[in-house]
Amino acid sequence: MTTEATLPSTSTSPGARQVWTRARGIVLALVVLLTAAVAIAVVRSDARHGELDPRSADPYGSRAVAELLADRGVSTRVVTTLDDARAAAGPDTTLLVAVPDLLTERQQTRLHSATEGSGGRTLLVAPGGPAVERLAPGVTADPALSVDSTLAPACDLPAARRAGTADTGGIRYSSGHIEADACYPSRRLATLLRIPDPSGAASGEGTPGDTVVLGAPDILYNNHLDEHGNASLALQLLGSRDHLVWYLPSVSDTTAPDDERSFFDLLPSGWLWGTLQLFIAAA
Repeated sequence: MTTEATLPSTSTSPGARQVWTRARGIVLALVVLLTAAVAIAVVRSDARHGELDPRSADPYGSRAVAELLADRGVSTRVVTTLDDARAAAGPDTTLLVAVPDLLTERQQTRLHSATEGSGGRTLLVAPGGPAVERLAPGVTADPALSVDSTLAPACDLPAARRAGTADTGGIRYSSGHIEADACYPSRRLATLLRIPDPSGAASGEGTPGDTVVLGAPDILYNNHLDEHGNASLALQLLGSRDHLVWYLPSVSDTTAPDDERSFFDLLPSGWLWGTLQLFIAAA
């Protein structure tokens, strides 16, 4: 009886155990990178918690300026929807738009239509090119930022002259308005613009309506308010009316259902930054 010998398998295909042994190092590295990215995102989010929020006492919050305004009889009210912001526009109100770039094109257009001719003041905090062109027609943002953060007024605007040097350096603007006040220039372009209301509307006290474009938010931060002339400038810009409405735009604003946002518009910037670092490290 002949017995056939069993030949060893010549297959080179790895088994499940071999695949896991080879891949577990890579998987472990990806898990570590993902954990690190999430940690970075959380840290960055915490560092900017309550940014430009007048209720926040964090370094980048704005509670200090709101309390100083309250001592001077100016009330501060926070709104987070476009409808509330538009309804607040009036001759006795300053409307501060904290993050104009967060608004969609349609929202920016609707907000401008509500503030134009209202007789109040609209203060735009560091709007970029597309946003400032819709919210303050005739104003253009330069793509090159200011090199210096602390600048001298170099204009005739009383509020700027009284405040002196301030941390306005950031986005630089130019304006086609003949009567515009161009202040705190950096390389001949202003980092603070005041544009009178072309309709000539005025508040009950005879103060004409206007729009103020601020190149950087630093003068509003708790941790910068006591530096240079920041407090003086902030109080004068925000305290010209009896009421201050502080508009904090939100991506969850449901009062503008016709606006379309992409998936990335709904993600916090910290998570996007952490994910980007993850992919770079993995590559």
